Amino acid sequence: MSFAQTAVAGELKSFEERTYSKVIWRIIPLIFVCYVVAYLDRVNVGFAKLQMLQDLKFSETIFGLGAGMFFVGYCLFEVPTNLLLYRIGARKVMTRIMVTWGVISCLTMFVTTPTEFYVIRFMLGVAEAGFFPGIILYLSQWFPAERRGRVTALFMTALPMSGVIGSPASGWILQTFAGVNGWAGWQWLFLLEGMPTVLVGIVVWFYLDDKIESAK
Repeated sequence: MSFAQTAVAGELKSFEERTYSKVIWRIIPLIFVCYVVAYLDRVNVGFAKLQMLQDLKFSETIFGLGAGMFFVGYCLFEVPTNLLLYRIGARKVMTRIMVTWGVISCLTMFVTTPTEFYVIRFMLGVAEAGFFPGIILYLSQWFPAERRGRVTALFMTALPMSGVIGSPASGWILQTFAGVNGWAGWQWLFLLEGMPTVLVGIVVWFYLDDKIESAK
């Protein structure tokens, strides 16, 4: 290889690195935040358990069945949601997922009966269905196989971060807001952890690109 060819190859490599760096910084931070709020909305029922059992007079069986209904809805609608993502684009589907599950998470605060608890948890699973596989599919459209491992690892750091943020935040909400406006701490928990999801979903609509061809 001649000096000129080596220089051109080096320039192309440098351009490629800069391009992927820009893509990473545009996509990963937002997806990271999306996954953090998704995880909080999924597990906050565990933090609310003690107060809900006391206030609503639910048995352990009722609560366990209701909590598990999330995964029934999630599994049933996971594949259809991902097919929709591939067909109409990430921005629309991810916005729909986040706004609907944020709203449903907020509505959990109004649950009073076991049936309502079962239905709301099932609907939360339906709303969130396809979120994680959809993100993996979305990343595969932007990054080749040799780069996908790195970006997936960056994105997955959201999982431990969710635990770091979620546990103390949920405990603080349960304790601090108990009785405010006549609502129990667990009701405030679902409201205050569901609202950010709706807001992030709106950000996704205005910020996330459907595909490379439409990238800004």
